Amino acid sequence: MANTYTWKVGQCDRLLETGVISTLHYTVSAQTEDGAYSCGAYGSVGLKAPDAKTMIAYDSVTEANCIEWLKAALGGDEKVTEIQTALDNQLTEKRTPTTGAGLPWSA
Repeated sequence: MANTYTWKVGQCDRLLETGVISTLHYTVSAQTEDGAYSCGAYGSVGLKAPDAKTMIAYDSVTEANCIEWLKAALGGDEKVTEIQTALDNQLTEKRTPTTGAGLPWSA
């Protein structure tokens, strides 16, 4: 079964004078193929200042641009895989729990 992952950017912090995005706040959602289980993670990452020659104007930036920058700022495919693997582990634990909580004297 293949889990699916959805990367979203919930907020961009920017410098008002230049429109340069300095920080991205993001979520990653994971769901099992059958849709029975889901989990997520969130975080933020700082971005390096872009090259003035190739900078995209703030009003023209898309979520796809931000997700590309986010993944690169995290460290590329290796870190993306690490995050998704951690989510896979959470989904596995939900599907086949190895721990539980409660009171032994309470039914």
